[in-house]
Amino acid sequence: MKQYILQILSADEISRLLVRPSDSYADLEPTVRGIIATVAAGGDAALRGFTEKFDHVSLQDLKVSAPELTKAESLVSKELKEAISVAAKNIETFHRAQMPGSCSVETMPGVVCSREWRPIQRVGLYIPGGTAPLVSTLLMLGIPAGIAGCPEIIICSPPTAEGKISPAILYVAGLHGLNTIFKTGGAQAIAAMAVGTETIPKVDKIFGPGNKFVAAAKSIITQPPYNVAIDVNAGPTEFLIIADESAEPAWVASDLLAQAEHGEDSQVVLVTTSIDMATAVEMEIEKQLKSLSRQQTVAKALAKSFMLVVDTMKEAINFSNRYAPEHLLMAVRNPGSWKEKIINAGSVFIGDRTSGVFGDYSSGTNHTLPTSGAARNAAGVTVESFMKSVFFQEITKEGFDRLAKTTAILAEAEGLDAHANAIYRREVQND
Repeated sequence: MKQYILQILSADEISRLLVRPSDSYADLEPTVRGIIATVAAGGDAALRGFTEKFDHVSLQDLKVSAPELTKAESLVSKELKEAISVAAKNIETFHRAQMPGSCSVETMPGVVCSREWRPIQRVGLYIPGGTAPLVSTLLMLGIPAGIAGCPEIIICSPPTAEGKISPAILYVAGLHGLNTIFKTGGAQAIAAMAVGTETIPKVDKIFGPGNKFVAAAKSIITQPPYNVAIDVNAGPTEFLIIADESAEPAWVASDLLAQAEHGEDSQVVLVTTSIDMATAVEMEIEKQLKSLSRQQTVAKALAKSFMLVVDTMKEAINFSNRYAPEHLLMAVRNPGSWKEKIINAGSVFIGDRTSGVFGDYSSGTNHTLPTSGAARNAAGVTVESFMKSVFFQEITKEGFDRLAKTTAILAEAEGLDAHANAIYRREVQND
């Protein structure tokens, strides 16, 4: 990992550190637009073609069958089932507490305004597969979708070379009554959910992380003519650790390596008030890296990552708020005392025992989070992400009498005669 000292960096050099290594998908856009257009025109046949091209498997049926779902339970170990059960319980507990309530207020006598929540009717969940089938992502998305009460939940996940979906993913889906699952991945899966095919219905909102092609597809389908909502513009994983001299170097290194393991485009950052800590963590990284199975992936991510040595905790927090990390770990003395200073972060881990991996899997918070600095203005997935609020208003005769003149005057001030007339017509009959 590259090492920098804040005090000797120029303002431009600091700004460059804030730019993610994979911020732009402009080079992929023509290819991804072509994939979306092909799926829109060719439907299931196009999906089967892309599956053969990219996943190297020929499929007749894209939908996971009932027997496949049933068989999955027997293919998952007892130990994994128990782990899934604990994680699911924590995720459900935290997300159920987020259920929003309705509100109603009389803004003036006879004028009642209210807000109520409704579930999004059809949502699509993209669950990455391939070399790392993300069982945890299905828990993070399927559970809040169920709590929100979404009537239709569609799942797309890329198949293996044998034309199968990970048994663990199918097991989790079965546990939560999610049986509409399709064997398709990548940009073509996002396209299928955005435009609809013969077997995959068009959805109202798409959730889930993925590679560059998936991220580019999600960005494109939010625009005309598709106009499908998405959860967050989730790019490659990023993780920032603030550590002082009290931190355990081996623990800090292990968390940096864990998040670098997500992909070669991931970025991990250590901001420390101790140059000795930076050196010790670097040594631990070199030692621990040798034993990792995804060593090449991690090494490529580390090459795009860095350490920054600062003088004070205030400088560390300020840099973190400017960087706005997806994940932030506070490995410092009295970490809780800094909570109110943290403004921009997707998910924060307080204390060096609170590994970021807990948030990835089992603590209960959601791991679908804003990346690329989007934490400055966006949050991670919640139950509300699967819902929308609807405004209501009801005006009685008393309310009409009190508010009609005000409303008509405002309409006339804007030169909108028809608006004012809608009030005056009622005013005549109201008398």
